[in-house]
Amino acid sequence: MTLPPRPNILFVTADQWRGECLGRLGHMVRTPNLDALAADGVLFRRHFASAAPCGPSRACLLTGMYLMNHRSGTNGTPLDARFTNIALEARKIGYAPALFGYTDTALDPRTRPATDPALATYENVLPGFDAAVYLPEDPKAWLKWLRAKGIETPAEPFDIYLPVDGYAGAEGKGPSYPPPIYGAEDSSTAFLAGEVLSYIEDKGDEPWFIHLSWLRPHPPWIAPEPYNTMYDAEQVPGFIRRETREAEGEQHPWLAFQTNRTGFRAPGDDVAMRQFKATYYGLMSEVDDQLGRIIAALKASGQYERTLIVFTSDHGEQMGDHWLLGKSGYFDQSFHIPLIVRDPRAEADGTRGAIVEAFTESVDVTPTVLDFLGLEVPLTCDGRSLLPFLRGAPPEDWRTEVHWEYDFRDIRGAAPETELGLSIESSNLAVIVDEATKYVHFAGLPPLLFDRVEDPGEFRDLAADPAAAPRLAACAGRMLSWRMRHMDRGLSHWHLGDGGPVFRR
Repeated sequence: MTLPPRPNILFVTADQWRGECLGRLGHMVRTPNLDALAADGVLFRRHFASAAPCGPSRACLLTGMYLMNHRSGTNGTPLDARFTNIALEARKIGYAPALFGYTDTALDPRTRPATDPALATYENVLPGFDAAVYLPEDPKAWLKWLRAKGIETPAEPFDIYLPVDGYAGAEGKGPSYPPPIYGAEDSSTAFLAGEVLSYIEDKGDEPWFIHLSWLRPHPPWIAPEPYNTMYDAEQVPGFIRRETREAEGEQHPWLAFQTNRTGFRAPGDDVAMRQFKATYYGLMSEVDDQLGRIIAALKASGQYERTLIVFTSDHGEQMGDHWLLGKSGYFDQSFHIPLIVRDPRAEADGTRGAIVEAFTESVDVTPTVLDFLGLEVPLTCDGRSLLPFLRGAPPEDWRTEVHWEYDFRDIRGAAPETELGLSIESSNLAVIVDEATKYVHFAGLPPLLFDRVEDPGEFRDLAADPAAAPRLAACAGRMLSWRMRHMDRGLSHWHLGDGGPVFRR
């Protein structure tokens, strides 16, 4: 099979999707279309986000850089305008990358006047993308589409997610059991899928680059019929946590702080939490159905065989584990995410259906797409191309550990700084994980050390155990080496001297 000079790129993110939640991995959530995509591509089982929450994680994903280098550490921390990204690089060979959804990019304030409205939000579009349909958490574009279909929408935009009153069977269920006023065919997930299909149809045979960024299964956890009742709350897996929130918080000062924060604190109501999880799974199945709709159209038009498809997420979701909601900290639930890559080229035929066990990171996605397109991977990228895994020749020097970072500074409110006695620059942590060990380094608080074989739930901190001191020191040394290897390389590979400048990768 000979591909045209510029194949299509379909780069899909589904927000807040835990990595184990795929039918192909034996999970109860039904994802037949993702399972089929994995059977025709490669599934990376141990794939992790390089940062959380949304803005920092997407900065890592779309630049290929670790947080320590791009420094967009929180939702609202600007991304330095000097950094390139996947969209800007693709433009070099003639693509006009189209965004359907959002990138949660806080723009560099040094490039704009202080009165620019773009500086009043972190939900801007990453430079390089054309916003074909801009749909951040504010659902304006979707609500306009609903009204055009004759569907009445509430005066307050976010009231669109309110559950219908008096829903049959809701008695004794959690608050996320009833559906909203709209049906599955009218959801924001279905809306974006339809807009993507219209765009592809309009492009005809012209190669395209689409970044489809779905909000779901991100909260609010309310799903249209039939997804709201697709999973029985009594049958979902239980929670990985101590008996009480207070007992959980005894592990570390940061965890005690976080489990008591509004918005991060999981409710103690077991019925409500189980229904949250059931609805969360329903939203995943809805995304899977809409992705199947897009893939079916690509196959019908003949474009499937010339389209690189990447499916991943920005980060995971605690979903009550360790008494937390959302995404934060050092637990796997916030950082383990799915990654499926379907390479259409014949060179990838030998790996179709493979499940890769090597550690991979979200910073690897941008180098992979650029490598597939024949573009040189920018020196700024900290990740590495996964193309060798797709072609059946994984590198011998591949990483044996995975890393992520979490910056919990609070520029406007200073809550962690005040309550934990930290400075802005010490309100952060970094994690290094291998087959047997997790090490968590806090800039201003005590470290954590877990044996992942003996204590998979990560309840027993070994950092203060004298017997674990050599292990702790070895992990700290490896983290230091990791950071030293990946420090900013902007000009570090150049040398000026006789004969002029020399550059070596």
